[in-house]
Amino acid sequence: MPDNNNNELVVPEAKNALQKLKLETANEYMAAEMGGQITPDNYESKLDNLKYEIADDLGLKEKIAEVGWENMTTKEVGKIGGRMGGKIGGNMVKKMIAMAEESMLNQRQPKQ
Repeated sequence: MPDNNNNELVVPEAKNALQKLKLETANEYMAAEMGGQITPDNYESKLDNLKYEIADDLGLKEKIAEVGWENMTTKEVGKIGGRMGGKIGGNMVKKMIAMAEESMLNQRQPKQ
């Protein structure tokens, strides 16, 4: 699964674990919308398909075909991203916070 953003990881060694979390979260929250099981090999294509489905629902598919993604307004692409990214990204953040809280709790508990 290619990394499509320029965000640098604070802990580069966590890259594989983060990719796994992203796939688990996508399958848990969006598998039905994205057409079934999501794997590293099909993640990007399923995400693209969903992006075009949402664009079509919003009446933007023809404009994208005419002018291309690079010429869409921030508001237009934001509507698409808001419909799709929030579920995966937002739930990943919730899970990471829960993991961090559990880790902190485990560090503070006295060892017996």
